[in-house]
Amino acid sequence: MDNIVTVQDVVTAFADFMEPTAAELDAIELEMPAILADVDLLDAQIITLDRTPSELDARRIRRARRRALAARVALLNHTAGATVPGGAA
Repeated sequence: MDNIVTVQDVVTAFADFMEPTAAELDAIELEMPAILADVDLLDAQIITLDRTPSELDARRIRRARRRALAARVALLNHTAGATVPGGAA
């Protein structure tokens, strides 16, 4: 039987250097409204998994879907003029 500790050392050897960069953190912060809107939509859908959705549940899901779509559109509009570093097409 091989000891997997040596493999773990190789995999986690660079863990200290794998921190997100400032640009990556800024990108996450920019996407956060869309992420939170998606979470709200999932919450609204999860509520109705174990029962028949009522009219209130259906409205809640529709509102959450509209908010998620609006957040995605706002994110796309904001990033439409941004360029990708490194010259990626």
